[in-house]
Amino acid sequence: MSAKSTPASQESTVSLRSLIGPLVAIIIGIFMVILDGTAVNVALPKLQEEFKLPNMSLVQWTVIGYALAQAAVIPLAGWLSDRFGAKRVFLISIGLFTAGSALCAFANSVDMLIAFRIVQGIGGGVVVPIAMAFIYRLAPPDKVGAVMGMMGIPILLAPALGPVLGGWFVEYYSWEWIFLVNLPIGVIGIVLGIRMLPNIARQTVASFDILGMILGPLAFAALVYGVSEGGIDPATGESTWTDTNTLAGLIIGGVALILFIIVELNRKNPLLELRVFGSGSFTKGIIVQWVSQIGLFGTMFMVPLFLQQAKGYSAFETGLIMLPQAVLSGLFMPIGGKLSDRFGARPLVLAGMLIATVSAYMLSNISASDGILSVMLPLAMLGAGMGLFMMPLNTHLMQSAPQNLVGRVTSLTNATQQVVMSFAIAVLTTIMLTRMQDLAIAQQKPRPDLGIYADAFGHTFYILTFISIAGGLLGIILRKPKKPEGSQNEADLHMMVG
Repeated sequence: MSAKSTPASQESTVSLRSLIGPLVAIIIGIFMVILDGTAVNVALPKLQEEFKLPNMSLVQWTVIGYALAQAAVIPLAGWLSDRFGAKRVFLISIGLFTAGSALCAFANSVDMLIAFRIVQGIGGGVVVPIAMAFIYRLAPPDKVGAVMGMMGIPILLAPALGPVLGGWFVEYYSWEWIFLVNLPIGVIGIVLGIRMLPNIARQTVASFDILGMILGPLAFAALVYGVSEGGIDPATGESTWTDTNTLAGLIIGGVALILFIIVELNRKNPLLELRVFGSGSFTKGIIVQWVSQIGLFGTMFMVPLFLQQAKGYSAFETGLIMLPQAVLSGLFMPIGGKLSDRFGARPLVLAGMLIATVSAYMLSNISASDGILSVMLPLAMLGAGMGLFMMPLNTHLMQSAPQNLVGRVTSLTNATQQVVMSFAIAVLTTIMLTRMQDLAIAQQKPRPDLGIYADAFGHTFYILTFISIAGGLLGIILRKPKKPEGSQNEADLHMMVG
């Protein structure tokens, strides 16, 4: 076997210093893709004005189309990397995302922009799961947490920095720069990837799972669409959970998911290895992850809304206020990774969720008249809590699966994360707007004022407090996998399959 195509077992003996090059190349790619997702959100009013649209309904598809494209291709990430090689697929994905960015910058209609955002989503959707599996396979077994912690920095920094960068471009330059800035970053990422990333040996792919290829993307994309369409219409105050579009997405996604599960469980080499749920350690870990993500993604979504709607800050100012969250998450991410190598994920999940719970409770008591520090302090705490446990929990899931299925596991966890994130945003938005309506009716006001906004947001953060508590309590059930290399887990999987 050539030096350029080394099995994961041999790569695992590599030193941490030799991982710096591959880690930098991967971090650049991840940062660019995740940053763009949140940077575009703050530009929607400007895009509506630029393309002379009567309302936001059409321009919102620049965000929805991107999310749906990502949800559709994430299930394919593991299979693609096994079939064609992780390095090749990663570089092609970065190239496709960069090309999509260039096309977006020169779009002269909203229809073109939506189409090119879908191109971006297709390229960017597989980047994170492939990157996580790539680094996990390269990292020494006793340093997996530390290495994954370093890689996790852009995963938490980028969403917080996106609104700052996007707001700055929109307010002081033009919306096109949100996409143009990706071009040099993408080129640098590709060049570094070609030079620095090793060629990990491909996994054997016995057959082409055509049904899985159709049902998996359809299920996750339809579920994300249906859940994201659900909620309360701010204009009419009516529930949209029973609207045709919402029901169609949920029904099509639900039926496709059931068929997908049946098909995958009867495949010797499925698109997503669902039999990994037969591992108790993995199942417990992903349940904890789902619950914690509802609280974390919900908080990250609600805080910018609160700052802009209740406090009246601009998009750029909101991004600056949220910077402490990004900074603290970046500082605590490598700390959490190193500690997880020694103590496992459980104590870090408990400590991180405790901090997140206190943060959510503090946010639940904010009023419209409170100063800026009353928001920045709990946000900083939230960032510290997320940094402590987010990547250790991901590492726990990968260590609970067979080594040769790591790529499929990261695809599975990232695909379900898209659905969970959409669910959290839709449900919390429903809670918030329902509370606003009830307060406006009770106070006999034609529309919510700042006090009602603050009360409704506080009520929603109060609910998030209990969700964070639930995530922390569930963290008690986690146990450190006995064999991170995956030998025992692999045997367990063969027993489940056989």
